[in-house]
Amino acid sequence: MSVTQEEIDRIWKDADCLWSKEQVERAIDTVAQQVEERLEKSNPVILSVMKGGLVFTSKLMMRLSFPMELDYIHVSRYGFGLSGNELQWKVTPQDTIEGRTVLIVDDILDEGQTLASIIEACKAQGAKDVLSAVLVDKKHDRKADPGFKADFTGLDIEDRFIFGYGMDYKGYLRNAAGIYAVKEG
Repeated sequence: MSVTQEEIDRIWKDADCLWSKEQVERAIDTVAQQVEERLEKSNPVILSVMKGGLVFTSKLMMRLSFPMELDYIHVSRYGFGLSGNELQWKVTPQDTIEGRTVLIVDDILDEGQTLASIIEACKAQGAKDVLSAVLVDKKHDRKADPGFKADFTGLDIEDRFIFGYGMDYKGYLRNAAGIYAVKEG
């Protein structure tokens, strides 16, 4: 899929700011405090979900004061598209997670299929406990499992296509300092 500079410029210029940088940073502070309280004695493996989870993972980790290991996985349903497709496993955990507490860190909980699949894969690999943290939870009625929630959530987001803080628009705008929605209409 080809994306033009003009399209990216237009999306960025017309976007609605849903959460400012300051608001997002405060939400990450809150998540970090919750994670600290729950995992400080567990010697966890933090699994960052590439690419979207990279920014949230790095910001979250810098706020945690306990020992941990960091690894990553690369699973995608979106690619450069705007809607989810079949799950694609590109990279699995490099370190063993057997018998360990695992914290999966991702950018967004949309329909929940990707995160649920990652949790199940970690359990199948013998993880002792699997928890999840997402920067945003998109509120709508299309969840694969309506009761599915992350263990730690920074912000609830309305049902719009969003970008910033690691989330992208067709591979671009992950670096936006704030969370923005593509203009409707």
